Amino acid sequence: MKSASALLLACLISTLLSCKTEYQKLEEDELSSGKVENELYLGLELGMTKKQFYETCWELNHKGILTNGPSELSVEYSLKMPSDKPAKMRFYPKFHEDKIYLMPIEFSYDGWAPWNENLNADKLLEDTINLFEEWYGKGFIEVSNEDRSQVVFVKMDGNRRVRVFKKHLSSVRAEIVDLPVQKMTE
Repeated sequence: MKSASALLLACLISTLLSCKTEYQKLEEDELSSGKVENELYLGLELGMTKKQFYETCWELNHKGILTNGPSELSVEYSLKMPSDKPAKMRFYPKFHEDKIYLMPIEFSYDGWAPWNENLNADKLLEDTINLFEEWYGKGFIEVSNEDRSQVVFVKMDGNRRVRVFKKHLSSVRAEIVDLPVQKMTE
């Protein structure tokens, strides 16, 4: 009787441990695929050195495409979102061993105000996901905690993970990361 109970308990534990979320399966499949995707946007890439990043931004600044952002370490890109609403995209990468491994980005609509419903963060989140689907293709999945107080949209292509979520009433944050490098740095 004890061996049957022990076997049942072992099967139950094994079953619980083998239950993976949709995101965990996606991450595991993409990382094991061996596929490498380093493209970000505007000629920027994961794995680019600091020098290459600054040179690319400098060239784009001279062409009038990029400007300095409002803080010391930010680059600003003015763009039209898929909804045709003007927005700002502000970014500055994180480096590991002199190479970009993480690109945090913040989006905000031009002219946002608390009373302007069609420029709220929910609309901006939808617009940002649509923009990223144009840039990186379809396939974003929704991932949330149990009470749905935190909702993130995620897409993985090999080593590159893209996450998008509401940051504030007026802004959306995106993070594009070379996941194997991030896991190595943690």
